[in-house]
Amino acid sequence: MLRSMFSGVSGLRSHQTMMDVIGNNIANVNTVGYKSSSVVFQDLLSQALRGAGAPTTGTTGNGGTNPAQVGLGVRVGGISTNFGQGAAQLTGRSTDLSIQGDGFLIVRQAGQELYTRAGSLSFDALGRMTTSDGAVLQGWTANAAGAINSNATVSDITMPLGQAINPSQTANITVGGNLPADAPVSATGAVAGSQVVSSITIYDGQGAPHDVSLTFTHTASNVWSVVATMPPLSGTTLVVVSPSPTVSLTWNPTASPPGFTGIAPLTLTPPATVGEFGSATVKVGFGTVGTPDALAQYAGANTVTALSQDGSAIGSLQSFTIGQDGIITGVFSNGKTRPVGQVALAGFSNPVGLEKVGSSLYRSTVNSGLAAIGAAGGGGRGMLAGGTLEMSNVDLAQEFTNLIVAQRGFQANSKVITASDELLQDLVNLKR
Repeated sequence: MLRSMFSGVSGLRSHQTMMDVIGNNIANVNTVGYKSSSVVFQDLLSQALRGAGAPTTGTTGNGGTNPAQVGLGVRVGGISTNFGQGAAQLTGRSTDLSIQGDGFLIVRQAGQELYTRAGSLSFDALGRMTTSDGAVLQGWTANAAGAINSNATVSDITMPLGQAINPSQTANITVGGNLPADAPVSATGAVAGSQVVSSITIYDGQGAPHDVSLTFTHTASNVWSVVATMPPLSGTTLVVVSPSPTVSLTWNPTASPPGFTGIAPLTLTPPATVGEFGSATVKVGFGTVGTPDALAQYAGANTVTALSQDGSAIGSLQSFTIGQDGIITGVFSNGKTRPVGQVALAGFSNPVGLEKVGSSLYRSTVNSGLAAIGAAGGGGRGMLAGGTLEMSNVDLAQEFTNLIVAQRGFQANSKVITASDELLQDLVNLKR
């Protein structure tokens, strides 16, 4: 009877632990990145009342007997964490991250390397990406050219306010559109309407802007001359920067497809009087014949325009996006984009072996295995989704069902204790 009472007590304790785990799951039903837990019970060592007997042979032999054992109760064999995928919730915040698949974000807190699935991040005063309790996100920072070494040791991801991208000198200009074939012809451009002018801003080695004007003159039927001019650093007289003699473009209407023949890039050599170009040249391309952006000549409207140029002024970081591979691409005020860093992920051979340390953080243990750190999408690690958060994977319907099971188990074990107590009372009453 005492044995059954002690078994009932062990059942109460074990089911109380089960209730604690279920209550914690329900409490964290809306915790970002939370992973639910479940309890596994094991029976305690059984007391042998009789050992097993071997059978004997012969006409007088007896059959074997099985052992007779009485269990001593139950204990909690383990509490396992369910790392199943939680639902993704769209937040629209560029600093929010969720992991689609396996893996953990790596953070540094108080000198420790910890891991989390909760990607609700923000910036601190030093421009570091941090969790809500100040743990700093780890990854790799890009160099000035935007190159990232994902094989290097991870460090704090930092994007300080005012981070700048160096200016780049213009090396290429692309011109497209339509030159009107019905424009008047004038070798000198003296006739009104015989010239078409297109302008674009380019940048020198210091990032200073300079205006370039391309003047197209209809010098003969299907023939156009091109002259490029730029304003000098002082004065108002334009400086001619195209080669001499003037470049000519000849239209071949019978070709298939029709196009300007022998088009080669116009090479401009800005003189020292118009900026910090040094000895560098600027090439003006007119597109490839037959492509939509190629320079053409048909009767009708003048649509000639400078489509693009590859230079830029100095730019400061305005915003950023995080790709599926974890690469953080900065968008700068000069319109340029450049990788500024990459978020690292950690994978484990046994993630259930991780130790929870609070604040949705985990610590590696001797049974979790070493962290396999690398880029998202490689080595079994999942992909990242910016602007979203992974919600808790707690299934409320299952938890409420488990709650009923735990309650009934607790009640049943309490009945065992009550019945054992009544039997002991009856035994005591035998002497009366």
